[in-house]
Amino acid sequence: MKNIYRNRRGSLPKQCSIVLVKKIGAILYVTINRPEKRNALARDVLSLLRDAFNDHRNDEELKLAVLTGSGDKSFAAGGDLNDLYDVRTTEQTRKMSDEAYLCLEAVRQFPLPVIAVLNGDALGGGSELAIACDFRLAAAHARIGFIQGKLNITTAWGGGPDLVNLVGSRQALSLLTTSRILKAEEARELGLLDQVADSTQSNDHLIASFTAPILEKTGTVLRGFKALSSGKREGMNRQQLREIEVGWLVKSWTEEPHWQAVDRFMDSRKKR
Repeated sequence: MKNIYRNRRGSLPKQCSIVLVKKIGAILYVTINRPEKRNALARDVLSLLRDAFNDHRNDEELKLAVLTGSGDKSFAAGGDLNDLYDVRTTEQTRKMSDEAYLCLEAVRQFPLPVIAVLNGDALGGGSELAIACDFRLAAAHARIGFIQGKLNITTAWGGGPDLVNLVGSRQALSLLTTSRILKAEEARELGLLDQVADSTQSNDHLIASFTAPILEKTGTVLRGFKALSSGKREGMNRQQLREIEVGWLVKSWTEEPHWQAVDRFMDSRKKR
């Protein structure tokens, strides 16, 4: 997997190896590459993740993004405590939280669907990163846990509101206050995961089967659907969502792929 980040002179910054980015067809793959640190989210990792998503917002060749981790133990083990150990004051803590929040916002606000693939455990800040994505797939052995309370802190990067929106306030409060680490199937039953691979299924096969129907749509259609989802997530009212909907309808309706699909549909009916 090649890293596509280069400085102005065309060389690869050394730290870029901790976040790998590649395009395969219409899919952007972003991988946290610190398996020896269980893909812990140091501040430079978060900054590079933000850049990865922001730099590809306007890529019209893309239809979706996949976010995962290297290895098979961890998707992301949370914040890097060694990196954050000197964050002690109110000002430092707020700055750390705000900067990390911007990283997760880049994921939330990416204009195409983002799929988290839990190759291993998503814990603490890693669980916040996972639920910042639109969909979550998981290996059979993966786990997810909002374990921030074990360190006597709350969620920090927008994961608390995301969790409430995802599973409801009562279930979110239970997960946060107990710091339970959920196995993949239990997490799926609660609505935290969309699909879990069986023991014989590779992550690549899981991704391929899940994304196949998504990739059938045009980028315009996917951007329109994502805009509606993002608007609802941000608390837009019905009229605001309606304006988003009709704007993307006009754009997609008047594009050639729509009429090509209409012609195919009508031709198929004539042949019956």
